[in-house]
Amino acid sequence: MTSLSPADAEQLRLAFQRCRDMDATLNEQLRAYADASRAVFPAYGEAVDRLVARLGGNGGGETAPRPGDAMPPFMLPDEGGRLVTLPALLERGPLAVMFFRGHWCPYCRLNVRAVVQALDRIEGMGAQVVAIVPETQEYTGQLKAESGAPFPILTDLDNGYALSLNLAIWLGTEIQHLLSYQDMAKFHGNDGWMLPIPAVFVVGRDGIVKARFVDPDFRKRMEIDDLLAALESASREN
Repeated sequence: MTSLSPADAEQLRLAFQRCRDMDATLNEQLRAYADASRAVFPAYGEAVDRLVARLGGNGGGETAPRPGDAMPPFMLPDEGGRLVTLPALLERGPLAVMFFRGHWCPYCRLNVRAVVQALDRIEGMGAQVVAIVPETQEYTGQLKAESGAPFPILTDLDNGYALSLNLAIWLGTEIQHLLSYQDMAKFHGNDGWMLPIPAVFVVGRDGIVKARFVDPDFRKRMEIDDLLAALESASREN
């Protein structure tokens, strides 16, 4: 199989809904979806395994900012075109800077939904969230509307900010072929097939990274309890 048939796409849609509605942790939901996806579209699961092994062998994401480092500043447009900066966000409290692959990625959609469900606790400790994706505002708007996310979703066109953090990766021809049913060039405004490694940086009001999660395997994400603990610790410092 070289691409996804309409029947298989429907199976994945239903699997996503089942995993989304599970009473489980985020990573349990992600593993369940990964298993279902592999059963429906094994060629993609195997190609992702090879991509993850290649990225791991190349130290993918290893040189991104670590705890104790200053978080490099950004100025990026939100889904409404308003420019958002890191310093302005940090004036309001500690921040989780979260990188996602895009509105089309079911793992990212599960991740964003879990964060939205935890927002009352995040805001209750005086912390915030900002999401960064490499898509145009049309599609960041879709992600925001579907997830009900009240936090900013910023466009990092051409992965400029992700590149500066050593998070951007090229997917390679095998993955491109298998994902050809997704109109990535339209989503990104380019045909470069570059995506960020999904990552989380918890940044204190002093601009210093307090915790991070970076894993070249996009099927794994920072657990919500770990995110809450890191934000709570950063809130106590400020």
